Amino acid sequence: MKKIIISLFLLLTTTICLAQLRGSGQGNQQVAQQGDEQDSSKNKKDSSLGFHHRDPSLEQITISFKYLDSIRNGHLDSTVNDFYKYFTVPETWQTLGNNGSAGYSLIYSPLMKAGWDAGFHAFDAYRYTLQDTKFYKTNKPFSQLDYQLASGAEQTLYALYTNNLKPNLNVGFEYKLISAPGFFVTQNTNHSSYRLFGNYQSLRKRYNVYFAMVGNSIKSSENGGIQNDSFLTNQYYSERFTIPVNLGGPVYYQPSPFNASVSTGNIYKDFTFFVRQTYDFGKKDSVDINDSTTEYLFYPKLRFQYSFTSSTYNYQFLDYAADSSTYQQWYNINLPGNVADSFTTTTKWRMISNDFSLVQFPDTKNQAQFFLLGARLENLTGSKSTVTNISTSSSVDYHFYNIVLHAEYRNKTKNKLWDIEANGELYATGTNSGDYTAYASLSRYLNKKFGNIRLTFNNVNRSQSFIYNPLFSFNEGTTSPYKKENITVLKATAENPFINLFAADYFITNLAYFSDYYHTAQDNNLINLLQLGASKKIKLSKRWNWYVDVVLQQTDAAAPIKVPLLFTRNRIAYEGNFFRNLNVSTGIEFRYYTPYKEYNYSPIVGQFMPQDTMTIKNRPDISAFLQFRIKTFSLFLRGENLNAISFTNGFGFTDNNFGAPHYPYPGFIFRFGIRWWFLN
Repeated sequence: MKKIIISLFLLLTTTICLAQLRGSGQGNQQVAQQGDEQDSSKNKKDSSLGFHHRDPSLEQITISFKYLDSIRNGHLDSTVNDFYKYFTVPETWQTLGNNGSAGYSLIYSPLMKAGWDAGFHAFDAYRYTLQDTKFYKTNKPFSQLDYQLASGAEQTLYALYTNNLKPNLNVGFEYKLISAPGFFVTQNTNHSSYRLFGNYQSLRKRYNVYFAMVGNSIKSSENGGIQNDSFLTNQYYSERFTIPVNLGGPVYYQPSPFNASVSTGNIYKDFTFFVRQTYDFGKKDSVDINDSTTEYLFYPKLRFQYSFTSSTYNYQFLDYAADSSTYQQWYNINLPGNVADSFTTTTKWRMISNDFSLVQFPDTKNQAQFFLLGARLENLTGSKSTVTNISTSSSVDYHFYNIVLHAEYRNKTKNKLWDIEANGELYATGTNSGDYTAYASLSRYLNKKFGNIRLTFNNVNRSQSFIYNPLFSFNEGTTSPYKKENITVLKATAENPFINLFAADYFITNLAYFSDYYHTAQDNNLINLLQLGASKKIKLSKRWNWYVDVVLQQTDAAAPIKVPLLFTRNRIAYEGNFFRNLNVSTGIEFRYYTPYKEYNYSPIVGQFMPQDTMTIKNRPDISAFLQFRIKTFSLFLRGENLNAISFTNGFGFTDNNFGAPHYPYPGFIFRFGIRWWFLN
C-alpha cells in the first residue's frame, strides 16, 4: 500500500510541476526523432527594429546518453511500432504466467560472467543494473511518464527525469513499479526499482566523475503451479482463483493491487552505490566564443581512472502456509505437519570493489581509440540461515576476496568504417582464482546498401555460481566444488536496410544445473548449440508492413539445455503519419515456438531446471494492438492471449498456454498505456 501511495504521489507531483513547462508541445515530434527542437516561445524581439532575434542556443534541444563503458551516444526512441519497447517483459522471455514472475529467454544466452555470482537470475528482466544505467546530457530538462493498466488490476509505472543543472553537470532519476495480482492463487508480484545518476566534468575538462545509486525490490509470490491441468477446463473452476495450487493457499491470499505483501514466495533486494573518477593529462586548447566567453578544449593522452562499487544482495524465500507433504516430497524437508507450519531461508551478500586503471590515447584527434590496463580488488562477505517453526539453523558466514587484472583496446577509426574492440580480465588470486574472460569484436561498415557486418569471439572460464557450491544449503549430494565452466561463443551479424542476419555457435563444457528441486549436477560433456536468426521488415503495401523475426536453435537432445527448434515473432501492422502529427501503428502480433520440453521451476531456490517427462505444445500467442503518438504523447491499446479462445464449455478464453509444467498463462488480457514526454 505504501509503495502505491508513493508512486501515485510521485506521478501527481511530477505532473503538476511539469504542467508549468512552456512550449513542451511545440516541435517535440522532431525532438523525439532527431534529438532537437525549434522552440518559438524562446525567440526574443527587438522592439526598436521590429525583427526577431534568433538565439540557436535557446532554440535547440539536444538529448543524448551513454552507457558507462560505451563510446557511442544514444538518442531517444519515439517509434510506436513495437509494444515491447515499453513493456516490462522482453518479447523472447517465457515467464510463469504473470507480469513480474520468474522467467528465462527462449533464445538461449548463457551467463558470460567470470568471478563471483550468487546464481539468482530468474527475475533479471525486471531489475535495474549499473551496466544498463544511462548517463544523459541535455541542455534543457527532460521528463518521461509511463503508465499502464491491464486486466486483473495489473499496473506498471515508470518515471524519468534528467537535467543539466550546469552545462557540465547532469543529474537524474528513474523509477519503475510493477504491481500484478495475477489470475491464480498466490501469484501476485510487486517490484519496485529506482536509479539516481549523474555525471560532472570540470571547466577545463580534465576531471570527470560518474555516480549512480541503483536499487531493486523484487517480491513474487510462488504457488508451485496448479495441482491438476484438467482443472482449467472444469466448469467448477471457471473462477481461476479457486483452482488448487501446490504452495500457499486461498486463506493467505488477497488478490489486490494494494497488497504488496508475500506470504509464500521470494523477496529479493539489492542495492549498488557506484562512483568513478577520472583525471586526464594531455593537450589543452580553447576557442573564444565572444569577448567574454571562452570554450575550453582538452585532448587527453593519459587518464587515471578510479572506480568504487559497493553492492548488497538479499535473497529470501518464505512460506507462512507451508504444506509438510509438499516440502517432504520436493525438498526432503521435514515439517511437523501443523496448521501453523512456516519456513524461511535467507542468503545475504555484500561486495566492495576498488578498481584502478590507466587509459592511454595514442591519437589525440581520435578519442575513440585507447588502451586500458587496470587492477581490481573485490572483498566479499556473506551469510545464510534457515528458520522453521520448529528449528533455527545457525547463521553461516563467508569471507572471500579476488584480485582481478583487466585490459582493453578500442578503436573506432576516423573514417568510421572499422570498429575494433578487445578486452579481457584474469582473476589472478582469490576465491575465483583462474577465472577469466576474453572478448574480441571486429566490425566493418560497407556502404548504405550492404550496411554493417560484425564478427565476435567470446570465451569465459568461470567458477560456478555460489548456488551450486556445497556450502549452499540447497545443494544436497555435492561434497566438492564443481569444475570450472567454460563457454566459447562465435558470432557473426549482418545489418542492412534489406535484412538483419546473425549466426552464433556455442561450445559449453562443465555446465552445472539443477537436476530437480534441490539436487544439482554437472554435465562434463561438450555441449554444442547453434543459432541462426533473421529479422526483416516486409512492405506489403503503402500502409501495411510485416515485421518478421525468426530464430532456429539446435542442440543435443540429451543436453540439460532445452530450447525450441523454431522461435518466431510476427507483426502485421497498418502504419503511417496522418494529420501531420499523428503517428499510428495497428494490427495483429503473434509469437510462436515449436513444442519442446520446457523447464520446470523450483520456487525455493528460484531456479529453472530441465525435465524430460512433459512436452509443452502451446498455441501461438496472439495479440491485437493499436498504438499511436501525437507529438510527445503516446497511447497503447492491446488485447492479449486471443489464442486462449475456447467453445468447450461455452464461449471463453480458457484454452491456456503454459509457461512451465503446471504453470498456465492467463486468458484474455486487455492493456491500456500512455507515455508522455515533457521538454522545456
